[in-house]
Amino acid sequence: MPREGEGEGGGGGESLTRVSSTSGGSTRLRTRPDPFLVVCKCFSVITSLTAILCIAVNILSAIRSFKDGSDVFDGIFRCYAVLIAAFVVLAETEWEFIIKFWKVLEYWAGRGMLQIFVAVMTRAFPDYSSKQKDLILLQNIASYLLLACGVVYVFMGILCIGFLKRSRQQKETTREQAVKDLEELERRREELEQLLIEERA
Repeated sequence: MPREGEGEGGGGGESLTRVSSTSGGSTRLRTRPDPFLVVCKCFSVITSLTAILCIAVNILSAIRSFKDGSDVFDGIFRCYAVLIAAFVVLAETEWEFIIKFWKVLEYWAGRGMLQIFVAVMTRAFPDYSSKQKDLILLQNIASYLLLACGVVYVFMGILCIGFLKRSRQQKETTREQAVKDLEELERRREELEQLLIEERA
């Protein structure tokens, strides 16, 4: 158990800190968030938002394709792009159901290749009609942003950053559980002290 004002070692990037309560002699434990995990979470949010932008762009493209009747095949293609992009968003949530059945998405390289595939689908078969320049611009922005996210994921996957993240997440979960257990012990100790005081009185 760390002393007051000292951090806990272990290379997890977190520390346990005792915070004294002014009303009594009890102490409250809190954990400092791991900066590495915070950065990973922010990048995951950016990737999810970019995938959602791809979903919106592909939905608009599918609607225009079906509405105009110009290219039904492009509309069907866009529908598949929407489904796969939605899968990218689910993968970023790291939902256990998704990771359990698609183990490849647990690895960042596999997740990055899926994102690159969605980016290519979003950029494919652009309509060069002068009336749809706004949609083409959105397609370019969404596809290149997701392509950049996918390349970063593949590169970090090769460097085994994903393995490091999972290791730190496991340490963080263990540490949080330890903090909860310690707080429960502190609460029980306070209750016992209160009972002793009442008995002596």
